[in-house]
Amino acid sequence: MKRNAIAILIAASLPLAAHADSYTIDPPHTFANFSISHMGFSTMHGRFDKSSGKVTLDRAAKTGSVDIAIETASVSTGFAKRDDHLKSPDFFNAAEFPTITYKSSAVKFKGDNPASVEGNLTMAGVTKPVTLTIDAIKCDTNPMNKKYECGVDASAQIKRSDFGVKYGLPGVGDDIKLVFEVEAYKD
Repeated sequence: MKRNAIAILIAASLPLAAHADSYTIDPPHTFANFSISHMGFSTMHGRFDKSSGKVTLDRAAKTGSVDIAIETASVSTGFAKRDDHLKSPDFFNAAEFPTITYKSSAVKFKGDNPASVEGNLTMAGVTKPVTLTIDAIKCDTNPMNKKYECGVDASAQIKRSDFGVKYGLPGVGDDIKLVFEVEAYKD
C-alpha cells in the first residue's frame, strides 16, 4: 500500500547523483503493517507478507517516484480463520482485487532527506490520496551482502470506509494505522 512511499523515502536518502537512481524493493524485508481497534477491547495487528516494487530517486533534484504492489491474499494476522475473512468480499476481496497499490505523486524533503511521500493508494478497487510520513530512514552498504541499500519506516492513518470497506462498522474500527517497513537495493 504505502510501500511505494517508503521506497521513495529510502531512495531519497541516497548519495547525491547527477541523475535518478533506481532501486528494487527487497520483498523478504518489506512489510505493510496495520493496526485497528477490535470492538474497543484491543488493537488487532496484521501485515501483508508479499510485495514488490520500484523506486527512483534524484537527490540533487530532490525528486523521486514509488510504485509498490502488495498481494492482498498475503494478509496475515496470526489466525487463519480471521485471515480468510479478511480476504473475503467483506474486507479486502482478494479474489476480485488481488493487489493493493501505492503510486507516488511527490516526495517532500526536509533538508537532504525525504520527510513525506504523497501518492495514491488503491485498495478494494478504490483509489484515494494518502500521504506517508517518513519516520526513519537509513542508507548504507549492507554488511552481509555488500550491496548498497536503503531502509525506511513510514506511516499513515486512513479510514477503511473511504475505500468502501465497511463490514463490522462501528464495532471493528474505521481508523487504520498503516506502517510500512521497506528495504530496497540500488539497481
